[in-house]
Amino acid sequence: MQSLLFTEFPVGSTLPAESRLAERFGVSRLTIREALKILSGRGLVDLRQGRRAVVTQPSSTITSSVFASYIRQDPSSYLELIEVRLALEVQSATLAAQRRTRAGLGAMEAALDQMAQAAYAFDEATDDEARRLQAYALYQEADLAFHESIALATGNRMLAHVLEALAESLLTSFQTSFAGHLSRGGSARDTYLTHLRILEAIRAGDPAAAARAMHRQLQHSERDLRAALTASVGHPASDVMPTSDPATDVTPVGVTPADPDPALTIEEARS
Repeated sequence: MQSLLFTEFPVGSTLPAESRLAERFGVSRLTIREALKILSGRGLVDLRQGRRAVVTQPSSTITSSVFASYIRQDPSSYLELIEVRLALEVQSATLAAQRRTRAGLGAMEAALDQMAQAAYAFDEATDDEARRLQAYALYQEADLAFHESIALATGNRMLAHVLEALAESLLTSFQTSFAGHLSRGGSARDTYLTHLRILEAIRAGDPAAAARAMHRQLQHSERDLRAALTASVGHPASDVMPTSDPATDVTPVGVTPADPDPALTIEEARS
């Protein structure tokens, strides 16, 4: 029956009555009813009492819940998520640089503008907890929007769909890595600057530079996640982290990484 949806009924169309479907496939109405429940569970049809099934746009909800459940059950799955992101987002940045459009760049710039403002507010509001929490929420929201806007800028619907499915897991991953970054003496400002390097490369239409910038940002995220996970189990970071490997540019936990440009202010970086 699933092949029927893909070949004969476009999104938004109503399927024939259960009796007609049962006759067509030579099965009972009960079998058809169970098949429709399965399709509904996959997000392919909308089932409501008293009306025929309607074909829906494939949803990322199911995939999203699978990734989220892995992380809830085992926080070390954040590191597996980084591996998934390396496979997806480095390519995403590469394609975005090749296929950039004014609208796509505008979405990325809007996200980074919010990130810059939130980073400044977060780092400055050391004595105002309410303002700091508000800035933190805006920063994480902008971070997610930036990565999603890059996926959309590729023009690849499947890639954008996968990133959308990862949204819930990405957000909790961002929050965890941000906590690890702060625990190592980092700031919101310097994480913003690593994202700015990605935008600069995409804006310049340089796929190789965009890939490097994204790869570097994900390496930083892995380092910060390891710091956060180590702190959560109460072990010294130096006991579980490898030494720095120049080939991969992963700084060991316990050593504060150099800022992308220590003398560069957010305002200067954006100019």
